[in-house]
Amino acid sequence: MTRTYVITGSASGIGAETADILTKRGEHVIGIDLKNADIEADLSTPAGRNAAATQASELAGGRIDAVIACAGISAPISATISINYFGVTEFLRALLPALRKSDAPRAVVVSSMASMQPSSPELIEAALAGDEALALSIADTLTAQGPRVGYLVYPASKRALSRWVRRESISEDWAGAGIPLNAVAPGTVLSPMTEELLSTEAGRAMVDTAVPMPLNYHQPTESIAHQLIWLTSVENTHITGQVIYNDGGADATLRGDDIWSWNDPQ
Repeated sequence: MTRTYVITGSASGIGAETADILTKRGEHVIGIDLKNADIEADLSTPAGRNAAATQASELAGGRIDAVIACAGISAPISATISINYFGVTEFLRALLPALRKSDAPRAVVVSSMASMQPSSPELIEAALAGDEALALSIADTLTAQGPRVGYLVYPASKRALSRWVRRESISEDWAGAGIPLNAVAPGTVLSPMTEELLSTEAGRAMVDTAVPMPLNYHQPTESIAHQLIWLTSVENTHITGQVIYNDGGADATLRGDDIWSWNDPQ
């Protein structure tokens, strides 16, 4: 049976790859992006998110089987928190009524290995509290100090998103409605977002220090797309609340073999 997928960030990178694979399989795909998409919308604003969700529900005939949220940016600007966090979480919440009408609803978001990098605890807490005005104020303070400090907005947005997925996935809204909700955290993906950074030896060295990938090195977009598709398939009945590091071994390299002893008796 054909499933209806809503994909944000569908015009480029991981989103475009995912939409292309699903379309070739005969699925009904509704793409959302700033341009070159079925729905052209700005997810950095509440009005843009609500309009996109309304249009997606209408195009889907009121029932959506899966949402794959790929839209995001890594720029050291305040809008990064609005797009990467609120543009995902508020958009997903707005589509809950349409998801609940599916026989096998699923949702997945794209996080990042950057969620492990230094960030802004204050910005993360403001995002998780749902206070976009405060989050933007904190982000403005960071970005005003230059791109090096401003970059903290990006890992903060992805860490907040990963934490939101773990928190919300087991709630009545998601688990209670039978909707698996997960996140995929890629390593270094070969996409328009990383093209400029990876074009120089210095850029590659910086990236590889932060995200070491011993298995197969930098990854193509399809390596993430296939995982997003499986997590939103009918086969996934019990995986939820997971932040899956699809990263060529970066997580294992950085955190090592023991991620359990934090809970051992002292």
